[in-house]
Parts: sequence; C-alpha cells; structure tokens
Amino acid sequence: MTSPKSLIINSPYEPPCQHWLQEGGVLSIKPERRPAGYEIFDIRNNTRRTEPLALVNDIRKRIDEWRAADYPGITSITRSLLEHWRDQTEGVRQYPFYFCQIEAIETLIWRVEAAAQYKQGIYIPGDGGPWERLCSKMATGSGKTTVMAMIITWQVLNALTYPKRNKDFARAIFIVAPGLTVKDRLRVLYPGETDNFYDVFGLCPSDSPPRQNSCRLS
Repeated sequence: MTSPKSLIINSPYEPPCQHWLQEGGVLSIKPERRPAGYEIFDIRNNTRRTEPLALVNDIRKRIDEWRAADYPGITSITRSLLEHWRDQTEGVRQYPFYFCQIEAIETLIWRVEAAAQYKQGIYIPGDGGPWERLCSKMATGSGKTTVMAMIITWQVLNALTYPKRNKDFARAIFIVAPGLTVKDRLRVLYPGETDNFYDVFGLCPSDSPPRQNSCRLS
C-alpha cells in the first residue's frame, strides 16, 4: 500500500468533499463525500465488504436540499439560531463549530420543522413505543456535548416563544449519562454553571438574550 503524505484531506469546518478509497492495496482520493456505511470482515477467507446505510444517505441528501433551499418551514427563532451558528465572521465566537456539529443539529431540526416535501418518503423505523427515538452518531472528540447544548437552546427558546407547539418543543430536558464521571462533565449544560457551554460557545445571538435558565434540566 502506498503511504500518503497526510490522511487529513478535508477541513473540519466545511462539508467533506473527498475521501480515501482503498483498492488493490493502493490508496486514492475520490472527489466526493464518503457514503455512510459499515464494513464487514470475513476472517474465514480474509475478505471485506461494505454495507451502505441507505437511510442515512437518503437523509443526508434531503438535508443538503433543504439547506440549499434556505430551510423551508423553520420558525423565526430557529432561523436566527442557525444564522448565528453558521456565522463565521471573526469575533462572533472564540470556537467555531465543526461541520458535523452543524449537520447534527440541522438534521434534528429538519425532522421537527422542515416543510413536508423535504421529508416525504423518509421512514425512520421505531420500536412501537410512544416516544420517537432518534440518534445522532458523532465521533469521539467531535463535540457531542456542544451539540447537546445547541439542542437545548433550540428547544427551549422555541418552547418559550411558541408555547402552543408543545409537541415540537419542550422546556423540560432529560439527560441520561452512562456514569458519574460523564454526568459530572455534563454539568456544563446547566445554565447556572460559570463555565456553561451556552456562554462559552456563544449559542445565543447578541440581540437575543439567553433564556436557557427557563428550562428544567434533569
């Protein structure tokens, strides 16, 4: 296998536009985003095959179309937040968001607020229970806690502004942590903490005072 000079070929702040492809022991660059999928290794005959995640790829395509159309269906609060979060003007925030963070919150917003035409034909299987379960899969170190703070900001500000839309937006947020160490790290999601992520990452536009204190976080 040839050795590339660097495995990093995309900016973390922009949509991925190329990926490494391994064929016949040779690495080459394919000029498009890597499709979502997973690899299955067969140790019996030392083979490998890729299984695509069709639903994820379909949703990515819809999100791209919805974004390009300027997010039809969203509330004015959500639009203000997205514009603020995507603003890369110098001085707006100390830590710019990664593309994967923006895409994660966009996807959840799309599921709740997007115009029907952008969700038509997309079926997300459930477990038959009363609650819809959605998962945003993000890599270690990609800023999952920040996205959690973005979700809380989006939900709470909309819930306060549009109280009749209680099926879409909530002020009560329930977080499940896998252990005490992680639970302690998630204290940055409490608005009253001095190093809370709402302030650290400037999640609210300057002309919109933070109102996350109105949420019930447990």
